[in-house]
Amino acid sequence: MSIVLVILGLLLLVVGGEFLVRSSVALSFKFNISKLVIGMTVVSFATSAPELFVSLNAALTGSPAIAINNVIGSNIANIGLVLGITALIGSFGVDKQFYKFNWPVMMLFSIALYYFLSNDNQLTAIEGGILFISLLVFLFLLIKRSRNGNNVENVDGSLAIVSNFKIVVWLIIGTVALYFGSEWLVDGAKELARSVGITDGVIGVTMIAIGTSIPELSASVIAALKQEKAISLGNLIGSNIFNIGSVLGITSMIKTIPITEPQILTRDIFWMLAFSAVLILLILLPKKLQISRYKGFLLLVAYSIFIFSVFTS
Repeated sequence: MSIVLVILGLLLLVVGGEFLVRSSVALSFKFNISKLVIGMTVVSFATSAPELFVSLNAALTGSPAIAINNVIGSNIANIGLVLGITALIGSFGVDKQFYKFNWPVMMLFSIALYYFLSNDNQLTAIEGGILFISLLVFLFLLIKRSRNGNNVENVDGSLAIVSNFKIVVWLIIGTVALYFGSEWLVDGAKELARSVGITDGVIGVTMIAIGTSIPELSASVIAALKQEKAISLGNLIGSNIFNIGSVLGITSMIKTIPITEPQILTRDIFWMLAFSAVLILLILLPKKLQISRYKGFLLLVAYSIFIFSVFTS
């Protein structure tokens, strides 16, 4: 039964996330918000909704390890799994803004999260507020830089003519699906963890994290198959920043998240920091600003080692 709940929960999260993105973008057009701002704020927040619902549900129902490791594992999966598979499909170039702005910001958020958690073995409301406010500052700077560079996010313009009734229906479907999806996924994952004798943290950093990274994986793979060169890396880095700033920021502002499993601070978060840090080396060496199939293979190997270490330690 636990497997069924996990599968149904993941499916509902994917469906709910898609409907929430569509309704949010369509609603933003109604308020005459520019495509640039929609792409960088509305879409980013909406695509982080599955992680937010799962982490919030886990924190409120007494599973803080899932709440934290859902984000840590998702950030690892975005780089090791999603970027690795995308690069294997086809090599692609990287914009200079990646190492001049996006990557340093991701590292700052990752290091800040480690400091906040290791400082007192919990993520408090004040710390969550700092992360969330920092995210808003990042978005302001990102939009400002993008306007100066005339870089407009690719947002589906057809959503501008969607009726108000359809927007409301989509919003209801998305919210209900995300709510029940997070409920079933967290309940099923906890039951599964107990039945096979592993911890909530292990389930959170592996199965749940991969599940909530499915939207990023599908979007990146589709873009790679279409040979769209401006794919994934910026979106994946942005997703990692949003996961820390919005998901853990908002969740901890509602309820303090304690560290209940030592492996989170002694193993899992160091893997997240390592994947984030090594990414800059892959971008700059040996061929600058290029993610090749070989580098994608290395990322997948590293991610496989991470998963193996989680289940064997």
